[in-house]
Amino acid sequence: MREIKFRAWSNKYQHMFRVSEISQDRSGYTHGIVDAEFKNEFEPEFDSPFAWIGRVDFKKSSDGRVAALGQNPDDEPFYLMQYTGLKDKNGREIYEGDILKRTVTIIVYGSGKPPEDVVEYMKVEYREDYAGFYIGERPLHAYVDNTLDIDTGCRCTKPEVIGDVYRNPKLLEASHASE
Repeated sequence: MREIKFRAWSNKYQHMFRVSEISQDRSGYTHGIVDAEFKNEFEPEFDSPFAWIGRVDFKKSSDGRVAALGQNPDDEPFYLMQYTGLKDKNGREIYEGDILKRTVTIIVYGSGKPPEDVVEYMKVEYREDYAGFYIGERPLHAYVDNTLDIDTGCRCTKPEVIGDVYRNPKLLEASHASE
């Protein structure tokens, strides 16, 4: 059976949280419980991991427990990312929003030029039109388990996770990553 799990990025706290529970109410709002590191590191006055609803206004309930009951349009939302079910060359889990790096070795036969290594940076996205995880127009699994480039047939390394779009956006800007 496929492992279904999520993580959530908070612009407010500039931190990626593991999500331990997730649900959606009748109104379509997503609720979740994040790991205890939130309490310990970011909101020590709270006595339990918090729940969130889209855009969150942190409040304590009348019994003193944590609740995220209000919605404040000025607060940044949490960005939810799903685990793809795949791992990189180092065994690290690949999530939606991750940035992968691989090296493709280009050989131009008959040119007399030595092989050239080209580093590629790729962003993992969920594509609703294909109902799956993709890098550009190609399914993610085509990159993860291949040592030959799909388009050129050139040798390449298996990709590794080097960051994500929230903590490392400059990786995409600097590299002109595949989208």
